[in-house]
Amino acid sequence: METKTMNDVTRLLIVDDHPLVRSGIKSLLQLESDLVVCGEAEDAQSALEVIAAEKPDLVLVDISLKNSNGLNLLKDIAQNYPSIMTLAVSMHDEYTYAIRCLKAGASGYIMKQSGTEKILEAIRCVLDGRTYLSEGMTRNAVEQLGAGKATPGASPVEALSNRELELFQLTGQGKEISEIAEIMNISPRTVEVHRSHIKKKLGLRTSTDIFQTAYEWLRQTGLQP
Repeated sequence: METKTMNDVTRLLIVDDHPLVRSGIKSLLQLESDLVVCGEAEDAQSALEVIAAEKPDLVLVDISLKNSNGLNLLKDIAQNYPSIMTLAVSMHDEYTYAIRCLKAGASGYIMKQSGTEKILEAIRCVLDGRTYLSEGMTRNAVEQLGAGKATPGASPVEALSNRELELFQLTGQGKEISEIAEIMNISPRTVEVHRSHIKKKLGLRTSTDIFQTAYEWLRQTGLQP
């Protein structure tokens, strides 16, 4: 890998399905003389196309993307572009998603609610070769990554696998089985199998229970109006 000079700028790609969020982050970065936004994307496919064309140094990735999943995108980038750094910038609860993102290849996790100064701090931290998490998550991240355990006292939702969590969220958004199958690129039968696992892990009895629990979880985390 080539060593950058002091005069070089760092190129960033913003991946988020909300135009206003992309605009806000871009405005923040434009104030930094050594940072430049080389592209924007609202879904995983578009992001991969921009990455192939622009080769950014750092990709800012939201977890929920248009008809796609940020965790899968993080894995794709780590596998196909190992020299490109990634930072998850999301509204999702940190205690549910931060470790998942690190395992998927991200160098850090920052919640959008943290504010512009913290987001910039997270970007600088990752660019400096370090891992960024909030102070609260940092205290138990090493143990979680090593033992694969959920945070003590955290939501039972943390027990779900990445695929189950994705399906759980889509269910809470009111998606039908056929829609979920198409979005996740799986069969309706596989959707039912995942739902069965979710019911068992969360102590639920029916598909309606899954929807109500998922909807309430999204509402509590600020992801559902």
